[in-house]
Amino acid sequence: MELYPIKFQPIYKYRLWGGDKLKNNLKKDYKDNNIGESWEISDIDGDETKVINGSLKGYTLKELIYEFKGDFIGHSIFKKFNGQFPLLIKFIDAKIPLSIQVHPNNEFAKKHHNSFGKNEMWFIMETDLSAEIIIGFNKDSSVEEYKKAIKKHTLIELVHFEKINKGEAFYIPAGRIHAIGAGAVLAEIQQTSDITYRIHDYDRIDKLTGKKRELHNDLAVNVLDFKCYDNYKTDYATTKNISNELIHSPHFKTNYILVEGEVTKDYSQLDSFVIYMCVNNDIKVLVNSELYTLNYGETILLPANTLVVKLISKNCELLEIFM
Repeated sequence: MELYPIKFQPIYKYRLWGGDKLKNNLKKDYKDNNIGESWEISDIDGDETKVINGSLKGYTLKELIYEFKGDFIGHSIFKKFNGQFPLLIKFIDAKIPLSIQVHPNNEFAKKHHNSFGKNEMWFIMETDLSAEIIIGFNKDSSVEEYKKAIKKHTLIELVHFEKINKGEAFYIPAGRIHAIGAGAVLAEIQQTSDITYRIHDYDRIDKLTGKKRELHNDLAVNVLDFKCYDNYKTDYATTKNISNELIHSPHFKTNYILVEGEVTKDYSQLDSFVIYMCVNNDIKVLVNSELYTLNYGETILLPANTLVVKLISKNCELLEIFM
């Protein structure tokens, strides 16, 4: 069998803070309530997304990598990550605020969880008028000040609140305290890891368990970056019909593409898969004379052996993700 652009069946995740915008606005197909996350492409053990289009329908992401190796994810990536898919791709809907949290880096996560760390980014797709996020501290802090604030339940006084708008982007490196606020719908690109240290959860009761959710301050204190930074938002160009650099980190690269008309992309020199996330309107993707439709809130993966792609749309915003 030959490779072609792959669509996966998302995995829908209940979250205490989840709403209904993934279903109502992004047209995700599920019946449950409080769905906060749509895992679009996942190689997390037990949560492996499956192909829903073409002759490879039913294959898991892991099975595709095993079958096609470097032709699918890139030869250097296959070797570096020992056959694991390096990214987890999500859409997120926060009806109410998420817990204040932090993620470990690769070294700490490997030692304590035998996992990758979690560096991630957010691209804001929709917001309510008052939507905001917590990202970083509002002044340089310390372990001692942090522990005191946890004990006195005054952590909220130390963190930086930032109002958010559609089209804004934020990079959240491992160690940066953060939380998505109420009224945000966003795309999240991250390392393949589900390790989160929950710091503060507003004393909420999870209706599924009838209990408060576990906090992890004993671990969080070891990974937090207590420095305050001047700017947490990422500025980027929006020139139409080219790849505008959005966030290029050591762990993944994301570009922004505003398509108006037709755009040809040559990936013949790129030894990596490419993921498109459609974050506004819709688009046609032409590969090897086959046309694929990508609607708002959908994701498609181009195997690493894809050479040339034509993008066709009157007006569409894409995130272009690769290694």
